[in-house]
Amino acid sequence: MEVILLEDVKSLGKKGEKVKVSDGYGRNLINKKLCLEANAKNLNDLKLKKKNEEKIAQERYDDAVKLGKSLEEKSVTVTMKVGEGGRSFGAVSSKEIAKAAESQLGLELDKKKIQLAEPVKSLGVHEVAIKLHPKVTATLRVKVVEE
Repeated sequence: MEVILLEDVKSLGKKGEKVKVSDGYGRNLINKKLCLEANAKNLNDLKLKKKNEEKIAQERYDDAVKLGKSLEEKSVTVTMKVGEGGRSFGAVSSKEIAKAAESQLGLELDKKKIQLAEPVKSLGVHEVAIKLHPKVTATLRVKVVEE
């Protein structure tokens, strides 16, 4: 019996795969709603679903590339307390950069997507990487000025 898996099944396969199993095991999986019988209708539904998922994934990728190109041209300004001799108090965090991007650019960036190699502890312009998609990373210029 051939079945289409609806969920990942340990030692059998991943979601969406078509696998061959014994009749009894297949009936058990169908009863547990872990798979569907691989008939013409279900195979066609699976193909359409995969096509739709690929289309959605491509749209998300295109949106991320477009957003990345727009971010490359923009910059945000963040203020930092500075003491005598230009020494800074603390550092600029990804949370502060995300807040500045929302207020100044109107973009909601997830603070977890902002990748700081090291904390920003000095005044000036810094390049910050932002992971918009698994395949797309953009760079945003952050100007740190004295408060």
